[in-house]
Amino acid sequence: MTSNPRQPVPGTTIFDGEQARKGYALNKMCYSFNEASNRKAFIADEDAYCAKFGLNPQQREAIRHRNVLELIEAGGNAYYLAKFAGIFGLDMQDIGAQQTGLTKDQFKAKLLAARE
Repeated sequence: MTSNPRQPVPGTTIFDGEQARKGYALNKMCYSFNEASNRKAFIADEDAYCAKFGLNPQQREAIRHRNVLELIEAGGNAYYLAKFAGIFGLDMQDIGAQQTGLTKDQFKAKLLAARE
């Protein structure tokens, strides 16, 4: 991995204009999950639903893996990805735990400790 002056924390993907363009289809699909009927359609035929939004191979693979870091690298925005995670009963703390390599309980404890 090469050094990038816009990437102050190693391994952090900055959501900028380039990432927004890259992730447009992915984020549009995740936004569609605001509607229960769309969540059901995704669960019924994930491949067809992803194809409907034109996800590229990197995005499709990240969806298959259910991996937040891969989804962010593929242009996903955390707020839209929360819609995707919600289909599986996950919340933002689950996402934060996955991003940091902690369990959800460890991540919660870290958040509480930071408040003190």
